[in-house]
Amino acid sequence: MGIEVQGKTIETDADGYLINQQDWNQEVGIKLAAAENVDMTETHWGLVEAVRQFYEENKQQLSMIDLIHLLSKHLKETPYEARRDIDNFLFQLFPNGPDKQLAKIAGLPQPVPAE
Repeated sequence: MGIEVQGKTIETDADGYLINQQDWNQEVGIKLAAAENVDMTETHWGLVEAVRQFYEENKQQLSMIDLIHLLSKHLKETPYEARRDIDNFLFQLFPNGPDKQLAKIAGLPQPVPAE
């Protein structure tokens, strides 16, 4: 499987995640977002950059809990206070699962379900 970006086929797995993370760029992200029916805004791109940076620094996926903790720090609230609001906000941006859609659009591996 794959997506066509600027005349080049970029390989994806059966679920639409990039096979080679080095193939990612903003144009690829736009195509991946379109396949997910997500219209990218500055807010979306800010979150994509945050999860890509987290992955680069930690070599691991940003879980939903990690994402809530990260955003609550910026809101200067405790994760417990902010959880419901952040959860709702993220699902408005990424309705089919923020962790999965963010990882896919950011060109990162498919998240592993939490145990």
